[in-house]
Amino acid sequence: MQEQPFITLFFQSYFIALGVLIGGSIIGGFSAFLTGKPPLTEIYRLSNMIHIWAIVTAIGGTFDAVSTFERGIYEGQTKDLFKQMLIILSALGGAQTGSLIIQWLTQEHTTL
Repeated sequence: MQEQPFITLFFQSYFIALGVLIGGSIIGGFSAFLTGKPPLTEIYRLSNMIHIWAIVTAIGGTFDAVSTFERGIYEGQTKDLFKQMLIILSALGGAQTGSLIIQWLTQEHTTL
C-alpha cells in the first residue's frame, strides 16, 4: 500500500469532516421530517451533536492519531507530529465550516 502525500491527506481531512457534518445533518433532518419534527431545528441540533464525530472520522479514527503522536514524542519524529497536528486542524476547520453552512441554511440562533 502506497502512502498518500501530505497535501492530499490535508485536503481530504477537511472535506471528509465537512461532508460528514453536512450529510449527516441533512439526512437526519429528512428523518425528522418523516417523523413530524421540525426539520430545520433538527438539522441544526444534529450538526452540533455530530461535530466531534466528523473530526474523528476525518482523521481516520483515534488510534492512528495517537500512534503518530507517540512516534513523534518518543522516537523524535517531530515532522510526523507536526503533520498530524495540521491534519487535525484541517478536520476541525472542515467541521467548523460545515457548522457555519448549516447555521446559514437553517437560520437557527442568529442575532440581529
